[in-house]
Amino acid sequence: MGIKKTVPLKFKIDKRDNQARTGHLRTLHGDVDTPSFMVVGTHAAVRALTVRQVRETGSQVVLANTYHLLLRDRYKVIEKLGGLHSFTGWEKTILTDSGGFQVYSLPKKDISDKGVKFRNELNGEESELTPERSINIQNSLGADIIMAFDECTPYPASEKDAFRGVRRTLSWLERSLKAHQRPNEQSLFGIVQGSTFPRLRRLCAEGVKTFDLPGYAIGGVSVGEGHDLLCKITKETAPLLPEAKPRYLMGVGLPEDILASVGFGIDLFDCVIPTRYARSASVFTRRGRLRLTHRRFRRDRFPIDPSCSCEVCSEGVSRAYLHHLFASNEILSAILASIHNVHFYQNLMAEIRSAIRSGHYDTFCDEYLTKYSGA
Repeated sequence: MGIKKTVPLKFKIDKRDNQARTGHLRTLHGDVDTPSFMVVGTHAAVRALTVRQVRETGSQVVLANTYHLLLRDRYKVIEKLGGLHSFTGWEKTILTDSGGFQVYSLPKKDISDKGVKFRNELNGEESELTPERSINIQNSLGADIIMAFDECTPYPASEKDAFRGVRRTLSWLERSLKAHQRPNEQSLFGIVQGSTFPRLRRLCAEGVKTFDLPGYAIGGVSVGEGHDLLCKITKETAPLLPEAKPRYLMGVGLPEDILASVGFGIDLFDCVIPTRYARSASVFTRRGRLRLTHRRFRRDRFPIDPSCSCEVCSEGVSRAYLHHLFASNEILSAILASIHNVHFYQNLMAEIRSAIRSGHYDTFCDEYLTKYSGA
């Protein structure tokens, strides 16, 4: 008998409502209900939250950042200690990005067909990230889902520059696949680039699909385009991707963007917004965002959102107390606001899944956004 090949990722669509769909994604570390919001833990930690707190928000996937874990060679330590799951204590699904977006964001970098040269922001030394190195690091980190190294095209971009990005993205995907040493344990997703040009998005999608990957991502839609253009690109690109594979919209995280994109057939989202906004006292409610540092909350006895069931709201932590914590620069302010925001996002995704299953997703979106924008 031959050696049985492990299938590290399975995906099944359960229900459709027009283009919106619910499903189940299974990795070697558990099940993920889709559509799903994946919480970002840049340095292998979700800011201000313990693993238990993240788990209690209902989160099923955590991200880690390849670029930041290479800066101090932390990935080498993580590998020796058994990979990200063992290192962090997070037993559920983990996704690592390729580092492509982070090096794109650096003020000084040299991008060539080989890869990207840049200065290490911690010690100033010259470093280089190539498809091979990115995949090697991600293999050592041991995440369930890893991303191909791509070139994230800035916005706005000329069609010539966007085409060069597509060409490199496809070339680097091929090199990423050749470098991938753990296909029985880790699923490699390809990324569709092409900026705002439908022809280039189609060209890239067709090229990425030829590799028959476990999943596909749409990149380059969170670099300043705004809601309307993000929707246009996503609506045009999502149908180009295989129906039976998970679709991941990278870096997108405002509630209005998620609601629209689910309607275009997107299954996976990630963004730093819930925890980043929390640290600056911006919290999400069913009626929109609140900035808790505003003086009107100094004597406000209500919880952040009276309809919320998170630990912070259900235990009656008042807006006044949170206002005080932020004014006093207490660490607890970021902790409590982050718990609430991450829970808000996971509750939003649960409501989205329920609306799709009931066949009333469009109505749900209209009603939700009417209340959300009415704060």
